[in-house]
Order: sequence, then structure tokens, then C-alpha cells
Amino acid sequence: MSSVTAPPGTAPPAARAARPLWRRARRVLMFVLSMALIAAVWEGYKAVGPQNGGDVLGWKILPRAKDSIMPHISDIYSRFGDPINRASDETVLSVVLKGVWFSFRLVLAGFAMGLVAGVLLAVLMTRLRVAERAILPYLVISQTVPLIALAPLVATWGGKVEIAGWEWPRWLTASVLGAFLTFFPIAVGTLRGLQSPHPSALELMDSLASPWHRTLFKLRFPAAVPYIVPALKLGAAGAVIGVVVSEISTGLRGGIGRLVTEFGQKATSDPAIVYTAVIGSSVLGLAMACLVALADALFMRNRPKETEA
Repeated sequence: MSSVTAPPGTAPPAARAARPLWRRARRVLMFVLSMALIAAVWEGYKAVGPQNGGDVLGWKILPRAKDSIMPHISDIYSRFGDPINRASDETVLSVVLKGVWFSFRLVLAGFAMGLVAGVLLAVLMTRLRVAERAILPYLVISQTVPLIALAPLVATWGGKVEIAGWEWPRWLTASVLGAFLTFFPIAVGTLRGLQSPHPSALELMDSLASPWHRTLFKLRFPAAVPYIVPALKLGAAGAVIGVVVSEISTGLRGGIGRLVTEFGQKATSDPAIVYTAVIGSSVLGLAMACLVALADALFMRNRPKETEA
């Protein structure tokens, strides 16, 4: 019986099956190494950096390396296990995790609203070129509005909304502002993707008398997936920024943004606790990045990968 051999220039099946596992392991390893490098740079600068900052070519750009400004990494992580205050047995870690979970739900709501709004706008601009010329410039202009100034306005306007007994909840302001930073990259990325099919493919659909909505779902959206996935990554980051900034601006309690403000007020007496809230906000961003990575794996699973040597 003759054995089946792989075509020349291709890897054996076992090697091809091992590549995805190796890529995942490499990503995890690179993440761990990057975190270790950041910690090493931090501690290295504390060891050799000026305690009160320094100048470079007359510019005061070197940060202060003293413990009240840059606590040791070990002090920051040990602070997670300490009580939040003397009158409570609740640890800093518990408080930070509760804040991350509260903000995470707001980010998800804002991301969902921004995703729907962005995709609908992209479909509208794809269907009507006059809508693209009319709407797209205003989408660009909208992203120049300072979020820290917009948050109190949205909270004020929302406080006056009452529909059939339903009143605008305070948390919705944070989600709306998260959606405000989410919809723009999704709208632009989806629009570019929907316009990406080759004219010959569109002509073929027209020759088959395909309705516009069928062309949209059978041709345009599948072609737009490689453009939508990067837009989702930008939109997820925008949702996190929008929610955290709005929590700080409006004073919404319960989220990680409010903890950044509250812990920041203790920076002089307890500098390590400030960085626990910063780490919490980073965890929030990583959680959204993981969700988008799952969406990436789901949407791109049936697409051909680039040939690797």
C-alpha cells in the first residue's frame, strides 16, 4: 500500500495542527515577558532615577523616583490584600474587583449600543451615497468634542428624560458616552468593508437580479469581516475610555473610574493604593480585548489563513 505524502513545499499535517497551539503559547509568553519587562524598567528607574525628578536639555521630563510617587511593585501588589480602611474587613482587591465588574457591565452596554449604531450608519451610507457625503464629515467632527465636557451635559439632559414612568438611570450616561466613542471606528471600518467587494462581484449579483438586501448579507458583509474585526478592537477600547472618563466626570459611584478618583485623593499618604485602581482599569481593558479576540476567532474561523513557510 502506498503512503500519502504531502505536496512539495507544505508542512506535514502534525506540524500544521501544532501551529495554532504554538501561536497561542507564544502570545501568552510574550504577554508575560512584556509585564516582566515593565516591572524591571519600573524598579530599575527607581534604583537609578533622581528622587526629585530631573532635567534633560533644560526640560524637566524625568519623573520623580521617590516612594511617594513611584512605590515598589511589591508594595502595590501587597496593598491588594490589605483592608480598604480600619473600619472594614473588606480588602482593596475586593473593592477593585467590584468596581471592575460594575464598569464592565456599563462598557458592555455602551459597546453594544455603539456597535448597533455604527453598523446601521455604515449600511445607510453604503446604500445612499448622499448619506455618506452628508453624515461622514459630522462623524469625524463628533470625535473632536471633549468627553470630559460632554459627560455632565449628557447627565443633565438624561436627568430630564421620563417616558411612561421610566426615568433615565445615572449609569446610562456612562454607557451612552462609551457608545459615543465606540460607534465611530465601527461605522468607518464597516463602511470601508461594505464598499470593499470587487465591482465585478457586484455586477454579477446585479445580473442575477439579486435584491440589495441579499447582496448586503451574501456579499458585502462577508467581505467586510476583515475590516469590522479591527474596528471592533478600536471600539472596545473607546467604550472603556468613555465609561471610565464619564464615571470620573459625573461622579458615578460603584465603578473603577470613581475608584481612580477616590484613591487618587489618598496619593500623598498611600501612593500604592492609587495604582491598584489603575491596574483595575487595565484589567477592564484586557477583559474587553479578550471578548473581541473571541469574536475575531469566531468570525475568522472559516477564512483561509496566510500560507506559512
